[in-house]
Amino acid sequence: MVNIKLRNETSSDYRMVEELTREAFWNHHVPGCDEHYLLHIMRKSDSFISELDFVAEIDGNVVGNIVYTRSKIIGDNGECIDVITFGPLSVIPEYQGKGVGRMLIEHTIENAKELGFRAVLIYGDPSYYSKFGFIEAEKYDIRTPDNMYAVPLQALELYQGALSDCGGRFYEDSVYEIDEIASKEFDKGFPQKDKLNGLPTQERFIQLVNMRKSR
Repeated sequence: MVNIKLRNETSSDYRMVEELTREAFWNHHVPGCDEHYLLHIMRKSDSFISELDFVAEIDGNVVGNIVYTRSKIIGDNGECIDVITFGPLSVIPEYQGKGVGRMLIEHTIENAKELGFRAVLIYGDPSYYSKFGFIEAEKYDIRTPDNMYAVPLQALELYQGALSDCGGRFYEDSVYEIDEIASKEFDKGFPQKDKLNGLPTQERFIQLVNMRKSR
């Protein structure tokens, strides 16, 4: 059995974690990826939650990472409801499927509960995140910023009833609005990799993005 150790990320890990994040996401959702750049700028954001920034180590090598930011729901009654979001969740390809991602998610969810956060909302594949108790945010009448129900918008209460009467629109922090030019410039500092199109994971991503319906 693989022995996985979790600890908080330190500044000395930053470049290594950006490299593994690039490896984890390259060609996964789209040709190439922006997640390593997102991680790079996210750590400087006011929304970043350093207490929930964890890496996973196997035999002293960092093989995975999870990061969280503060986000919000603007309720239909005008109330601003504070929630949190994780991502990127990165596991280097050769260690995917070995429980690293699961351990990072479960550990940080417990930490988030202890820190008093209300709920976690993410955009992700329900076939994976349902294993951790996430359900469609539609069940709570929570919608995208453009007022659509989206299957990939998943929610997890951190205590019972946390999202009761929280119907409204979910907003991630603006750090997720990637500047593609800046991302491409940042990527020039990494080894060249081929960008591929038409992969099954990319087709699944497109399918999920299109799983939207009006209220």
